[in-house]
Parts: sequence; C-alpha cells; structure tokens
Amino acid sequence: MRSLQERFGVSQRRACRVLGQQRSTQRQPPKKATEEEGRLVARMLELVRKHPRYGYRRIWALLRREGWRVNRKRVHRLWRQQGLRVPRKQRKKRRLGSSANSCVRRPAEHKDHVWAWDFLHDRTSDGRALKWFTLVDEYTRECLALEVERGMTARAVVTVLSGVVRGRGVPAHIRSDNGPEFIAKAIRAWMASAGLETLYIDPGAPWENGYAESFNGKVRDELLNAEEFGSVLEAQVLAKEWKREYNHVRPHSSLGYRTPAEYGAMVPRADSAALRRPEEPSVTVDPTLTAPGP
Repeated sequence: MRSLQERFGVSQRRACRVLGQQRSTQRQPPKKATEEEGRLVARMLELVRKHPRYGYRRIWALLRREGWRVNRKRVHRLWRQQGLRVPRKQRKKRRLGSSANSCVRRPAEHKDHVWAWDFLHDRTSDGRALKWFTLVDEYTRECLALEVERGMTARAVVTVLSGVVRGRGVPAHIRSDNGPEFIAKAIRAWMASAGLETLYIDPGAPWENGYAESFNGKVRDELLNAEEFGSVLEAQVLAKEWKREYNHVRPHSSLGYRTPAEYGAMVPRADSAALRRPEEPSVTVDPTLTAPGP
C-alpha cells in the first residue's frame, strides 16, 4: 500500500478505495519476529524434546513457571508454526462405576483420605520381566510410591506401604482391584493392624479405580514407553527421577496447572486422619504369613 502511495502520489484513503481494502488494515503493520521470540521458540522446542508427550498447554505452564511472560494463545500460535503436535490416543468409552467402592461413588474428600494402588508390567532390554508398583493420593494426585523389581510379593508391597505410612500417617481408605497381591494374607494382616479399610472395586471394572488407571497411563506413556531399561537398577534410578519430576515439576491440568507437591502443600489434611499415625508395631507383619509370587 505504501509503495502505491509513493508511486502515484495519492493518499492512503484513495489507495485503499481503489484496492477495495479497509483503512483499518493499514493502522498497525505486522511486527517481525523479535530476538525475544526466537529465544522463546528455542526454549519451547527444548521442553518439547525433553517432554515429547506434553501438549502446548503444559509447555505453556512450564514456560510460565520459568518466568516467561507469555500467554497461552501465543504459545499455541508458535506451537502450530513449528508444526508440533502430540499424537491423539483413541479413548474407549467407559460406563459409570456401579460398585459402591468406585472412585465415583466414594471419592476422596481431603488429602490422605483415599490412596490408590496398582501394578504395571514391562521388560528390560534382555526380555526379562519388570513389575512396577504405583501408589497415588487421589485428592492431591501425588505419587507416593513408584517401585520396580523383577517381581513383587505382597510382603514387598507391605514394606513399601509401611515406609509411606510412617512418613504420612494412615489414610482412611486404599482403593485397589482384586489382584492376588492385594488380597493376600500378608496384605490383609497389615491392613488390620494399621486400621485401614480397603475399597475393592468390582472384578473386570478398572475404570472404578480411575485415578490409579490415569496415573498408570502417565507412567507408561512418559516413562515405560519412552525408555529402554537395561537392568533393574537402571529402571529404579529412572523411576526415582520421574517420580521427583512428576511431583515437583510436571504441571497437572486437573490442579490448575500446579504440581501435585504444590497442591498438596496448599490443602490441609483432615484432623481425624492426622491423628491416625501408627506406632511402629502396627506396621509389622507376621513372618509366618506368605504371599503369592509375581
């Protein structure tokens, strides 16, 4: 437009009328990409390479946590300009949990009210089995335990739970499926000694333990599917690092893009639950009790 004005010596109004354009389109010329935007894109690409399963909203939250003064729309624009995308998963339709112990019927009401636990299975690069034990607080979404071994018996699960309970106290409930590890004698004996109620979901209805299933999906998507484990020790080291990052770095969309640790520090624990911190004998297990293998 400016070149036409200079060439023919006409006003902006006349040039716009001849070309059929609104004068408002000439008010603010488009800005070229600045050096600051180049740094922003570079940092965004670094985060995407580090977290390939994160979408633009979570990348935006990480940038904001680092001090970048950028809104979500701008990150989305740059995301699209760079041709970035996260492959969509096909989601299966799930019906409302019908069991009285489902996460819909009996939701967590406060911190350490309901914990959820489950197992995941994977393999090392030599084809040998790995068994992962996950434990999450349903209210704060904090990962309380992420343990991996070749196989985990109920006695090993009790050892992990005892350590978590000594640090946080006994929850009101713990939700699980009816797997052999969760109904073993060692588990039931420990539950009775700790005064803890187990919420067993209906068989064949994993959606009733939705928080554990959701967390397990993140573990598999961001850790198990992204890493090749050469040994149990390597898996344990990476599990420890992933757990730290999940609790203290990874923004959680359900928590207003706060980390689980941040949200957990904001919400108090119910007084009734805080008083239920067990004495040392309450987390011991009778050595005569046995449990099924992995």
